[in-house]
Amino acid sequence: MPIDWIWGLIGGLLIGTGGAVYLLGNGKIMGASGIIGGLVDGSGRSTAWERIVFLAGVALTPILLMPFYGKVDTHITDNMLVLAIAGLLVGVGTRFANGCTSGHGVCGMSRLSIRGFVATACYILAGGVGVILFRHVLGVI
Repeated sequence: MPIDWIWGLIGGLLIGTGGAVYLLGNGKIMGASGIIGGLVDGSGRSTAWERIVFLAGVALTPILLMPFYGKVDTHITDNMLVLAIAGLLVGVGTRFANGCTSGHGVCGMSRLSIRGFVATACYILAGGVGVILFRHVLGVI
């Protein structure tokens, strides 16, 4: 019996816990786009160290866990053009929404922010449209 949903549940709990710890520890809302944006535009110079540590943790944790879980099957395409377009669309959407899924979906909704609910609904809708378009119409994923 497949138990993949447990990994999603554990991942969701860890993301929520991370957002709560970040908010309680810093008084700031955790959002990856804001953390990266502050490094890129220089507005986050005063907290650059904690931003870099956060991003390093996000990037390194899967690498550190790989020996315990081995190769993980994914459905990610190896088509670099599709990956580049997807990344660009995520970046544009994040900029338009003034935040990413972690900021709006995890932290915004948990704070009962209307903007968080609207942005999350838009992310889910865009994801559904993206799957229909790229998988079922264009056949690239």
